[in-house]
Amino acid sequence: MTKKRRKRSNSPTALPVMRPNAAGIDIGATEIYVAVPADRAPKNVRAFATFTQDLQALADWLQQCGVDTVAMESTGVYWIPLFQILEDRGLEVCLVNARHVKNVPGRKSDVSDCQWLQFLHSVGLLRASFRPEPEICAVRAFLRHRESLRQMACTHVLHMQKALDQMNLQLHHVISDITGQTGLAIVDAILGGERDARRLAKLRNGHIQASEAVIVKSLVGDYREEHLFTLRQSLEAYRQYQRFIEECEGQIRRAVERFEPPPPPTDGPAPGDPPAPSRRSSPLDSPAEAPSGPRQQLERAFGVDLTQIPSIKLGTVQTLFGEVGPDFRPFRSASAFASWMGLCPHNDISGGKVLHAGTRKVNCRIATILRVAAQSLYRSKSALGDYYRRMRARLGGPKALTATAHKLARIIYHLVTTGQPFDESRFAADQTRYQQRQQAKLRAKARALGFQLVPVQEAI
Repeated sequence: MTKKRRKRSNSPTALPVMRPNAAGIDIGATEIYVAVPADRAPKNVRAFATFTQDLQALADWLQQCGVDTVAMESTGVYWIPLFQILEDRGLEVCLVNARHVKNVPGRKSDVSDCQWLQFLHSVGLLRASFRPEPEICAVRAFLRHRESLRQMACTHVLHMQKALDQMNLQLHHVISDITGQTGLAIVDAILGGERDARRLAKLRNGHIQASEAVIVKSLVGDYREEHLFTLRQSLEAYRQYQRFIEECEGQIRRAVERFEPPPPPTDGPAPGDPPAPSRRSSPLDSPAEAPSGPRQQLERAFGVDLTQIPSIKLGTVQTLFGEVGPDFRPFRSASAFASWMGLCPHNDISGGKVLHAGTRKVNCRIATILRVAAQSLYRSKSALGDYYRRMRARLGGPKALTATAHKLARIIYHLVTTGQPFDESRFAADQTRYQQRQQAKLRAKARALGFQLVPVQEAI
């Protein structure tokens, strides 16, 4: 007797459908592919162009098919127009990380990608990326544009320095900043036709460390018309970008002024925490009495002055506001906030062994500026400075920066969510415990070597 072989089924195992009205969209620069459930249209995959009328037609087709939630990848900036149109239509848009939705090995096409997104989203296997409110996105656009303007202005400063080098004018090697008061005054005089080095040196500011004789020597060179032309145009471009930056900062101030102060936290303070200050008597609560300075505006928006934290400057708080906003409720805890920035370990474990222990590669502006802030704590006398130096001695420079940036992120999350001001004395207990551990280690090492430690007071 021959045994009958069982036929293997090539159909995949059915998974429970959690979102029956889900669609998947594959974003491209000139063409967009959309997949809806198979029972919603005779042809459940369609291609649309990226013109505005075509995007509106795409949204109409999704509503005709009864779709109420959509998944798409964050491909460059091509997803932004469609994302905004679908949000205005009332659809739930799930913007996912491209690393989380990689298809299984095989043939890859735009059609298969959108169908794969639709399948994953329908069975509930996709998680939406964090995206702040539209008002915060507007501030973020201004901040990122200002950063680009500053980079382009610095490019023209380099052109100015190159023109001076070609004329053998060593002014930018003598003074620290050619775009300061002294540098701009001398460059303007040079472009105005002045060639006497002594008269040019008289324009130096009294706070310049270089002597007048050194500046005179640095201004003796070979003035050529072609290099003066480059210097003139580079200076005009630099000043034009400075005007653009001022206009952008005005837009940022006006955008931040629209935000109302956050409501007081509903949860009570943790045991041992000092009571949060009452905001009823604060002048920052009234928009009519709110100060117009950038720091005061951000303090009013966050409900707490984050610049009181060591190494946290105004630019850091502005970036934090533009990337996240004053509402930290999308992050369930400080650990989740640090994980979103990629400041916590991401261990790969297989067979009970840790294959890799390191942070994830995350392109996050907040994590970058927090690492820069942590690096500025190297010579700080604060408790955070002591923490950074301890981590640097134990882990090395790069890991110490990540660990200190992680601590700064947790402090920021705690201050914003509780509304409590920064208190340096709260680190005193950690410092005391660290000193006790160090003393215990020294005593144990001394006993092992046959010595006994005696405090200084007892020895005297």
